[in-house]
Amino acid sequence: MKRRILLVDDDVTVLLTLKAVLEMHDFEVHTAASASEGIRMLEEGVYQMVITDVRMETPEAGLRVIDFARKQHYDPATALLTAFPPQDGEWHTDDASSVLVKPVGTQDLVRQLEALLVSHADAKAVREKAAITAVHSARSSSRRTLRRRVS
Repeated sequence: MKRRILLVDDDVTVLLTLKAVLEMHDFEVHTAASASEGIRMLEEGVYQMVITDVRMETPEAGLRVIDFARKQHYDPATALLTAFPPQDGEWHTDDASSVLVKPVGTQDLVRQLEALLVSHADAKAVREKAAITAVHSARSSSRRTLRRRVS
């Protein structure tokens, strides 16, 4: 099964180049040329990863895409793609799971994305297991309370 990526960048050259590179490495890539288009696509589709440029319509448009992606129920991995690495206090690097600086070599990019997908899936599994454990614990506690009331 191909992993679906949403790539958001207002530079058509970057979109087409990265799309071609990622498709050669067995990713299914959907593209958006603006933050608003990327957000609309997030509402309509499910993606394993969202990669977005930071500076598009506004200097921080990509951060809106990341924020919206993180609110999706399917919890995609996120990465910021930028030619302008953040300066101290400009924006938080924890806004995304990864920061990729343009230009990035294709082999390095694919390696970083593969690693990000694996680490994101591992973290997601840990969160899901913790949530299941919490539900079971709450149910057990409720049963004990009910038994005490009945006794």
